[in-house]
Amino acid sequence: MNALRRYLDKIKPNVEKGGKFHFLKSTFEGFETFLFVPNTVTSTGSHIRDAFDMKRGMIMVVLALVPALLFGMWNTGYQHFLALGVEAGFWEMFWFGFLKVFPIIVVSYVTGLGIEFVFAQIRGHEINEGFLVSGMLIPLVMPVDVPLWMVALATAFAVIIGKEVFGGTGMNILNPALTARAFLFFAYPTKMSGDRIWVAGLEKGMETVDGYSGATILGQAAQNNEVFVNGIGEKYTAWDMFLGTIPGSIGETSTLAILIGGLFLIYVGVGSWRIMLSVFAGGAAMGLLLNAFGGNALMDMPFWQHLIVGGFAFGAVYMATDPVTATQTQRGKWIYGFLIGVLAILIRVFNPGYPEGMMLAILLMNVFAPLIDHYILEANIRKRLKRAKVQA
Repeated sequence: MNALRRYLDKIKPNVEKGGKFHFLKSTFEGFETFLFVPNTVTSTGSHIRDAFDMKRGMIMVVLALVPALLFGMWNTGYQHFLALGVEAGFWEMFWFGFLKVFPIIVVSYVTGLGIEFVFAQIRGHEINEGFLVSGMLIPLVMPVDVPLWMVALATAFAVIIGKEVFGGTGMNILNPALTARAFLFFAYPTKMSGDRIWVAGLEKGMETVDGYSGATILGQAAQNNEVFVNGIGEKYTAWDMFLGTIPGSIGETSTLAILIGGLFLIYVGVGSWRIMLSVFAGGAAMGLLLNAFGGNALMDMPFWQHLIVGGFAFGAVYMATDPVTATQTQRGKWIYGFLIGVLAILIRVFNPGYPEGMMLAILLMNVFAPLIDHYILEANIRKRLKRAKVQA
């Protein structure tokens, strides 16, 4: 590392003002600060000094995504070989999934970081670290057979329209990864919904066992099925749903892996446990209320099943807790999370054409997050003014 540091110091004058490649200063600083802690210090004003900066925070989120990523790779292979009716070992399944998922990750990062580098150079700003997380989230919320050009297009849309037009990282009002998914869902619905997109190879006419179906649990419930079965007709157990051996987006199926990542985020102080807990509470409350009325398979689905299928857990842990687009006040986090849980279940139940709900619920509450914080702050101000008058 010392040799690398000396090499960077040697070429650094070339990108400084007046240097031969001064126009690449933002790019150079992006790579330098990724490898080493910045050597700049505060010079004026009062500042909070802490060893925890944005880049380290973003890396912590990426590490928290690793359990869901690794399980998603294995599950991709598991679902594929299940559809073929072929016995396969753990590593064979994982390797197949790795080869399917890794190109999606590469396309996401190359496209997103490339655009961020361009915008940083044009503006003469430092490169923001926000896409370190978005670049991993985007692949994990995609179906495994999504065309790579669609991933690139959705990523470009999310970075340019979802972030850069608002000023870049920290200024966006919508979660970039969900913006990418929403763009594909509405622009190319056949590639983001249906029964055949969740298992690698089905859309390409893969020879499967007789009668195989790649329908998700929520897809089956939307068709008013009360018993949920896998592609070969075996009934799903609660453990199957919780562990994640079910069809779905790459990183969203395993509630167990997601909760491991969530606990890590809480431990390192990056993720808000208030938002996570309130999202699950809101989903459970609405699920219980709908269970009391009944009417269709989604309304009759036990409330706890809603929390462990689809993208509910993934959204609660990784998407709703986005520090930029979520509420900032402590009380606001409880309200924000609870409403996301409520809306996600409502959209699932009353919109059978889109039996998911988490994406739209979070994006909607992203828009209302500043309003929630505003009223919380106004209420606190009124309370303190009233207290001051009483004391006077």
